[in-house]
Amino acid sequence: MKNSSDTSRGRGEGRAAAEARFEEPADGTTRDRVMSSILHHGPSTAGDLAERLGLTPAAVRRHLSALSENGQVASREERVFGPRGRGRPSRVFFLTDAGRADYYTAYDELAITALKQLAAAAGPDALAKVAQARVDDIEERYRGMRAARPAQDPAQTLAECLSAGGYVATIEPGPAGQQICQHNCPVAEVAKVFPELCDVETRLFSELLGSNVQRLATIAHGDGVCTTHVPVDVEITRRRIAADPPSTSTVG
Repeated sequence: MKNSSDTSRGRGEGRAAAEARFEEPADGTTRDRVMSSILHHGPSTAGDLAERLGLTPAAVRRHLSALSENGQVASREERVFGPRGRGRPSRVFFLTDAGRADYYTAYDELAITALKQLAAAAGPDALAKVAQARVDDIEERYRGMRAARPAQDPAQTLAECLSAGGYVATIEPGPAGQQICQHNCPVAEVAKVFPELCDVETRLFSELLGSNVQRLATIAHGDGVCTTHVPVDVEITRRRIAADPPSTSTVG
């Protein structure tokens, strides 16, 4: 006959076995999935990651702990904006420079060396032309997408355009407007040395959206996400035009 301690131990072992069926082993593959999810969705809570990856929060926290010890992930308290405004602070996890290094290539160092030599030989104007040529490609892609989807929110179109170029961009609600969040930056390592790349990109956003946007954070500066604030007046103007388009008829 089993005593109560045997019964309790059996139940505990049963719970552990049940939980194990829903938790993946702490292997590199799963940690890669955790890092990839943060890269594509931006700073995330353990609960967000668990839901996306089909893991238990306990399993995700173990992976995050290991990644933190390796210096690939860090965390901070952050208030999240939602449909009802500013939410409660939550602990979010984001990739560090070391974590992002896996997504960059050895070409970064080559590009930095080449741009340094170009600036030394031809002056700052030559560097400005290189920076402008890079955003010209973004502008061309954006205008093609806008022509195909004229009714879409311009900021959303820009985010999709940036994602097509490897920036993994999303639109998030923010105070008095929207925020374009670029969760990856293919030129982040280069932009650390040549911030002109970020400046030219920000000016392009203002031109394309018809508003004085503000760059709040950049990966090159050490932030987890490149964040650009788009004032609310852009949304208001777009909605007004959509609701009451200008008349093209003439009175004769």
